[in-house]
Amino acid sequence: MNPVLYDSHIHLTNTEYDNFLPSILVTLKGMRIKACSVAVNTSTSLKALRLFGEKDVHNIVYNFLGIHPQYADENTSQFEEMVSSNIHNINGIGEIGLDPTYYNQDKNTKVLQDQVFTKMLTIAETYDKPISVHSRQSLDEILNLLSTYNLKKACLHWFDGSPQQLEKSLDMGLYVSFGPSLIYSKKKQGLLKLTDQGKLLIETDGPVRYPSCFKNVITLPTSVLMSVVRSMSEVLCLSPKNVAEKLERNSILFFD
Repeated sequence: MNPVLYDSHIHLTNTEYDNFLPSILVTLKGMRIKACSVAVNTSTSLKALRLFGEKDVHNIVYNFLGIHPQYADENTSQFEEMVSSNIHNINGIGEIGLDPTYYNQDKNTKVLQDQVFTKMLTIAETYDKPISVHSRQSLDEILNLLSTYNLKKACLHWFDGSPQQLEKSLDMGLYVSFGPSLIYSKKKQGLLKLTDQGKLLIETDGPVRYPSCFKNVITLPTSVLMSVVRSMSEVLCLSPKNVAEKLERNSILFFD
């Protein structure tokens, strides 16, 4: 039997998936693919609870709730109450993190991002949940923060740091995830070669589109993940099945 593939980071609550989400879930199950659905604010977190709170979905979708740095002006009290009331239907906290590209001095966004991120980390620590982290242009600060928490597990989604930052991340026991950009990015391929194969995950970050390799169509794990696996196998000089087996083991350790 072929290994189960795990999409470690996809935005299934995005409105682009609304019209055909039921068929996506059916196809995922049929193709032995599991997906980690990440939320970006309180609204999408509530939507995720409605969509993925039923037990029959639990074996297909891992439900991560969080407040993305883009939405750092949100009131975290409502989010925290929602998590505490639904903790048994929540698998993790994400997408959370820091991102200076969203800073707005007029709104004091830097301070708000710091406050929201530390609140998300505290929630994850309190409930012993894994996290999915957004770290664009902020990886050093994030690594320093993570080192001060006793977290179950953490994945640096869409890893794009330096080799030195990768080494530090792996030394801290963090997982790193690579997506479709691995197919065409020499930088990503170089980072992959340096990554502990026991800490590798893959993702789509759907519905993000990839004009360089997938004709700019909406991203689905059923049509994209195996291409990432094949690219990974070429870079690592392993068979696609061997890579898929490693990814399955890593994903089980991270999510289960």
